[in-house]
Amino acid sequence: MPLSHAILGFLEYQPMTGYDLKKLFDQSVAHFWSATQSHIYKALENLEKEGLVESQIIQGEGKPNRKEYHITEAGTTELRRWLVTPLPLEPVRDATMIQIFFSHFSTDDEITALFAARMQATRERLQVLQTLAQAAIDENADRIGIERVRQLWQITLDYGIAYYDFELAWQMKTLATIRNLPPLTPPNPRAD
Repeated sequence: MPLSHAILGFLEYQPMTGYDLKKLFDQSVAHFWSATQSHIYKALENLEKEGLVESQIIQGEGKPNRKEYHITEAGTTELRRWLVTPLPLEPVRDATMIQIFFSHFSTDDEITALFAARMQATRERLQVLQTLAQAAIDENADRIGIERVRQLWQITLDYGIAYYDFELAWQMKTLATIRNLPPLTPPNPRAD
């Protein structure tokens, strides 16, 4: 499961709490893999049951205690195995495409409005990747200090940027098609 393996990968850098993991997910891989706090804690619980991570309580001085996780030798072995195992191509799931697929009774203006909203969201996501995500990768890579890590992280960010660049180009091209759709026709009553 990619979430569990991503957690193992992060814990290989250093021990962390579930909160630390959520923060790191949001700063580094959210453009291609998101995780909620509850999913992270559930995965940590399962990883600990499987012996792939261990936890210890860190006493807080004037703060609440923290449960910190670290990867075990078995966890490192599992991570290494997974990292070299080819994965199946994931099917694409996009709710907007379902909307478009069934929009034959929507007006061109209604469909255009869907695209306008999606284009705005795409531009905003692209801006976040080019600024905040890039800054987070640079900062975290500087902290770790391994150039190979920086370049691999940059490859994943470049993928995210290229994905949204393509999405925006496709949206603009598709708007022209929407503007030239055949006229809207009323539904045909079923003949009995």
